Parts: sequence; structure tokens; C-alpha cells
Amino acid sequence: MDLDKVWTVFIQKLQKEDGIQSVEKTQMAGIPFFYLTVHEDIVHKQMQKLIEKAAVQAMKGKRLHSEMIFVRKENNVYVYRGRFFVPQEKMFCCGNLCHDCIRFRS
Repeated sequence: MDLDKVWTVFIQKLQKEDGIQSVEKTQMAGIPFFYLTVHEDIVHKQMQKLIEKAAVQAMKGKRLHSEMIFVRKENNVYVYRGRFFVPQEKMFCCGNLCHDCIRFRS
């Protein structure tokens, strides 16, 4: 699965939001960070909802999870550490009669 495509959709969805002026993604030490330049009147809770909405739209139709963690805010720039990842769970039966086999889920 190409996560770059998911990131591209995520950033495009965020840039289309009314309260956001620009979105910039960088990677430092292999960890993706994104910088959101916003209008003055937007609050942190609204920002969280916009990010969550864009992440859900970017992951639609894929088995992914997202983790977007607030790092800091300077003037009208929010900094978040974010990642999209595949869940760490068994998705098939291996035939070894494991105690957490997917066959036993309801």
C-alpha cells in the first residue's frame, strides 16, 4: 500500500477547508510532521475535528488507522506529528490453532 497517496489526499482535503490557509508536510528523522497555517478565529478543538475528518476521507476504502498528535502552536501555525499505519492484528488463519485466531471472532 502506498502511503504517499494517502498523505496526498489528506493534505488536499485539509487545504480545501475554509479555516486553513496552507498545509505543509515535512519529515524529520523519518517521522512525518505537518504544519497548518490557519485563520486567527479557529480554535484547537475545531482544528482536531478538521484533521480527523480529512484523515477519515483519506483512509476511505483502506484498512488503515491514523494517529495525529498535537505538538505545538506558534501564532497561527499548528504543528502536528502524524502517521497512517496498518493495524497490527491477524487478518487470516495460519492453521496453527492459535488462541487469538481470527476464526474465533464474532
